[in-house]
Parts: sequence; structure tokens; C-alpha cells
Amino acid sequence: MHLPHDYRPSPDEEFMSPLQLAYFRRKLLEWKESILRKSSTTLETLKAEPLREPDVNDRASSETDWSIELRTRDRQRKVIAKIDAALRRIETGDYGYCEVTGDPISLARLEARPIATMTLEAQERHERAEKITRDE
Repeated sequence: MHLPHDYRPSPDEEFMSPLQLAYFRRKLLEWKESILRKSSTTLETLKAEPLREPDVNDRASSETDWSIELRTRDRQRKVIAKIDAALRRIETGDYGYCEVTGDPISLARLEARPIATMTLEAQERHERAEKITRDE
């Protein structure tokens, strides 16, 4: 399906129409590609800058930088897994619908967070329940 470059999903059209699905597929793939480009740059930086600083403070600073980079890469890996799951939901026809209630997830929420799996209300209930569990 040809997707116009300036297309934006509208509440006036059928929810998760082929055009909307193509839009979110493109958005997810572009996001994944961007993450992969950044992570390969990070990997090259880590390879190019071995920890050889003779000064203890310099070495500690470099180790902190590496630690931050590695945590960032781990977060990126998790986001890529969520992007891949969202792409699978597009293929199965489940994309855009709350995994808890089955209700449509708002287009605004999907635009802001295309990997969303719950409506905002279901997400808030889930987070409140998690907080109560953590606090006990």
C-alpha cells in the first residue's frame, strides 16, 4: 500500500485501517532503524576507546561512561523487543487494541508511544496496582 509521506491517522477514519496500520508499521520500523544506527555508533565508540587511562580518576570516569553506554544499550535492546512485538501485533490484527480491555488505544497515545499495549486508563490502573504491590 502506498502511504503518503505527510499522512497522519485521523479519528475520522476507520480505526486501524490498512492506511493506519501502514503508518504505524513505518513509524515503528523507522524508530527501530534509528536505534540500531545509534547503537552501532556506541559500539564503535566503545571499541575505539579502551580503558587504558593510567590515572585512577580518569579510569573511573571512563568506566562510568562505559557503564552508562551499556545501560543505554540494554534499554535500547528492550525497546527493540517491544517494537518487534508491536510489528507482530500489526501482522496479527491486534495492534492498537488494549491487551487488558480490548478497547481501542487512542491514536494520540499510539502516536506518542507506538509500542503501547494498553489504553491510558488500563496503564494507570496497572501502575497503581504495581505501586501497591511494591509498597506492601
